Amino acid sequence: MKLKDYSILLLMILTWSVSYAQAYQITGTVTDRITGTAIENVAIYDKNAGQLAITDLNGKYRFSTTQNQLTLIWFSYEYVVYEESININTDLVKDVQLQQLGEELTAIELTVRKEKIFQLERLKDVEGTSIYAGKKTEVVLIENSTANLAANNARQIFNQVAGLNIYQNDDAGLQLNIGGRGLDPNRTANFNTRQNGYDISADVLGYPESYYAPPAEGLKSIQVIRGAASLQYGTQFGGLVNFVMKEPHPSKSLELITRNTIGSNGLYTNFTSLSGTSGKWSYYTFFNYKKGDGFRPNSQFESKNVYAHIGYQFSDQTKVTGEITYLNYLAQQAGGLNDRQFEDDPFQSNRERNWFEVDWFLYNLKFSHDFTEDTKFTFNAFGLQAQRNALGFRTNRVDQVDPGNERDLIKGDFNNYGAEARLLSHYNLAGKKNIFLIGSKFYKANNTSTQGPGSDGSDADFNFRFDEFPNYSNQNDFIYPNLNISLFGENIFYANDKLSFTPGFRLEYIKTESEGFTREIRTDAAGNVIFNEIIDENRSNERAFALLGLGTSYKPTDAVEFYGNISQNYRSVTFTDISTINPAFEINPNIDDEKGFTADIGARGNINNFVSYDASAFALFYNDRIGFTQVVSNDGRVKSQRGNVGDAVIYGLESLVDLNLQKLFIKNRDYKFNLFFNTSLVSSEYTNSDANGIEGNKVEFIPEVNFKTGIQLGYKNFLSSIQYSYLSQQFTDATNATDGNLSGVIGAIPAYDVLDFSTSYKYNRFKLEAGINNVLDNSYFTRRATGYPGPGIITSPNRNYYVTLEIKI
Repeated sequence: MKLKDYSILLLMILTWSVSYAQAYQITGTVTDRITGTAIENVAIYDKNAGQLAITDLNGKYRFSTTQNQLTLIWFSYEYVVYEESININTDLVKDVQLQQLGEELTAIELTVRKEKIFQLERLKDVEGTSIYAGKKTEVVLIENSTANLAANNARQIFNQVAGLNIYQNDDAGLQLNIGGRGLDPNRTANFNTRQNGYDISADVLGYPESYYAPPAEGLKSIQVIRGAASLQYGTQFGGLVNFVMKEPHPSKSLELITRNTIGSNGLYTNFTSLSGTSGKWSYYTFFNYKKGDGFRPNSQFESKNVYAHIGYQFSDQTKVTGEITYLNYLAQQAGGLNDRQFEDDPFQSNRERNWFEVDWFLYNLKFSHDFTEDTKFTFNAFGLQAQRNALGFRTNRVDQVDPGNERDLIKGDFNNYGAEARLLSHYNLAGKKNIFLIGSKFYKANNTSTQGPGSDGSDADFNFRFDEFPNYSNQNDFIYPNLNISLFGENIFYANDKLSFTPGFRLEYIKTESEGFTREIRTDAAGNVIFNEIIDENRSNERAFALLGLGTSYKPTDAVEFYGNISQNYRSVTFTDISTINPAFEINPNIDDEKGFTADIGARGNINNFVSYDASAFALFYNDRIGFTQVVSNDGRVKSQRGNVGDAVIYGLESLVDLNLQKLFIKNRDYKFNLFFNTSLVSSEYTNSDANGIEGNKVEFIPEVNFKTGIQLGYKNFLSSIQYSYLSQQFTDATNATDGNLSGVIGAIPAYDVLDFSTSYKYNRFKLEAGINNVLDNSYFTRRATGYPGPGIITSPNRNYYVTLEIKI
C-alpha cells in the first residue's frame, strides 16, 4: 500500500470514529459529597460492557451511547462505588456525588473494575509524578497477552506496539533487542530502558545497552513512550521503555504462583513467585530459571534471575520501597554466518568455543510522599554492579575454521549509581487547573573494559592468559569515569476541558572520559615480534546543552483524542565502542555525538469498547547519524568503518486498530473475539553526507513495511490467538549494500514473515498454556551482528513449541 493510499485510509478511520460517536451525549461532574470538590480519575462503567469514560481534573466526564437504558457504575479507589440505572432518550447531564471510604478497599470490592478488553492501552495525562499529555504512549498489558511469556517472545509481547523492529535470535528471551523508526535494535540501546522507573542498562551514557530484560512472567505491563520522552527520561532518540513489575497481592499475606514450561530444543523454565501484604508491609519476589540446548549447535544456555520488592506504608501519604534484581546467565555462542553459509544451511555452526556470560545486580530505593492531594514527590536512588564477558574466536572470515589457538576475551565491568527526584503539583492559573513537574537526576559511572588473550581451550574460562600468550595482538585496557547531571521540567496548561499544551525542557551536563591504552603487536611468519607499541589514550569530552519540546492534546469527545508533539534528542558517542578492537570493522577517529529531533501527530481513542485505535504520522530528523560505510584502507583493502555517516530524515505512518468483534457478532460476554491490525509504513533518506555515494540512500534498519495482524478468540476460561508478522527488506549500512561480504556483517536483511499460534485454559487454581512459534517453519534472519554473538548473520529460530503449567495457591 502506498503512503498516499494509507493517508486516505487514515483519514477515513478518523472521520468514521468521530461520526460513529454521534449519539446521545451523557455528561456530568463527579464531586465529593462532603467537601464538594471535584474528583478526578473516576471511572464510569457500563455494567454490561465495560469502561465508558474517566473524569478529568475538574471532575467532568463525557461519553456517547446509542442505547436507551444503561446501568452505570462510578468507581474510584478512595470512594464508595455508586451504581444507578438511567433511561436515555435525549442528551443527558448526570452529576454524581461520591462518599469517601473509611478504610481501604478489599479485593472483593475491587472486582467492580471490569476485565480489560484490549491488550494495549494509553497512559493518562498524569501518572504518579510523570506527565504524558500530548505524547505517543503505548502500554502493553501482559495479563491480556497470549504470548510465549516463558521465552520472552518479543514479537508476540510487543505485537501491538506500532513500528517496532525486533532482533529475533534466541529461543529463551535472554536479551531484548527492539528498535524502531530507523534505530538500531541491538540490545535496545536507543531507548532509555527502565524497571519501575529506574535505569537498568549498562551505562546510560557510555554504553546504553541492556543485557538484562525482566522476565515477562513477572511483569504487570510495559510502557513505551516515543521520542518526546527525551525531556523527562533522558536524551535518547527512541524514547522510553519502562518495565512495570507485578505488585504485591493487596489482601493476602501469602500468594504463591509457580509456572513450569517445557519446549523445543530441551527448553525448560521455572518461574515461582511469592507475594502478599500484612499491615503496613508488602512484598513481591520471584525466581526464574531457564535452560536449553538452543535451536543451533553450540548454543546451550542456563539462566538464573532473582527479584525482590518490599514496601512499607508509613501513612496514606508516605511510602518507602526497596528492590533488588540479580541475573546470571551463561550462553554458548554458535557464531555468525555469511550469505553463502546461510543459503547452504541456516542452522549450521562452525564455532564450538565461543561463550558469553552476564552477571547483573540492580538495586533501588524509592521514597514517595504526598504533601497534599495536589502535590506529590518521589525520590529514586539506584545503582548497578555488573559484568559481561565475551570469549571466542572472532575473525572477519566467518567461514574460516577455528584453528584452536588462544581466544579473544573481552571483559566489561559496570559500576554506576544515581538518584532522581521529581515534584509534581496541581495549581490554578486564570481559573484553570494546571500541572507542573520539576525534576533532576544525578548519574555517576566508573566502568572498565579489558581486551586480551583467553585460553586455547573450549570451556567457558573467562580468565586472561597474558603470560601464556604475550604476543596476542588485540590488547587494550580502559576505564570510563562518566558523569551526568540534568534538570528537567514540564507543564500542562489546560486552555479548557478539551485542549491542553505541554511545553518542556531538559538541561544536560555530560562529561565522558576514557583513560587507558591499546597495545599493537605484529609478528612475522615464524611468530617473531617485529612490532610492539603501546598507545596511551586519555580523552575527556565535556558538554552542556538544553533540549526543548512541546506537546498538545485535544479531546473533543471520549471517543477521540488528537495529539502532537515535537522534541529535541541527543545521543552521546560511546567510548566503549571506540576503544574495542573488532576485526569486522574499524572506527573513524573523528566520530562524534548525534543530534536531532522527533515529531508526532495523530489521533487515538476508544469507541464504546468496540474499537481501540491510534493512528499517527511521525518525522525523525537525525544529524551526524552513526553507522557503517565502506572505506579503502592503506593496504588497498575495502573495510567497514563505523563513524558519523551524515544527516538523515525518517518519516512515516503508524497505526493500530483493535476491534472488539464480540460486541458486533456475539452478544454473549462469555465469548472474546478481537482482531487487530498493526501497520507501519516508513520512508527515509540521507540528506547530507561527506562520504561518497551516501546522499540519497535509504537509512539502515528500516523495513518500509512493518505489518502485524492477529485474531484472539475465547470462551469463558479458554483463550487462543494466531498472529501474522511481515517485514519488508531493510539495509544494514549506509551504502545500501545488498550482497553480504565475507564477514556477513554488511548486506541486506531480506523480507520475512512469521506465523505464531498460542492458546490457554484456566481451571480454578490451574492454568495451561501452549503454543507454536514460527508455525510455517520459515528460515529467516533479522540481524547481521558486528560483534558478539557473531560477527555475521544470526539465524532466527525455526518452528518450536512450548507448554506451560501454572499453579496459583
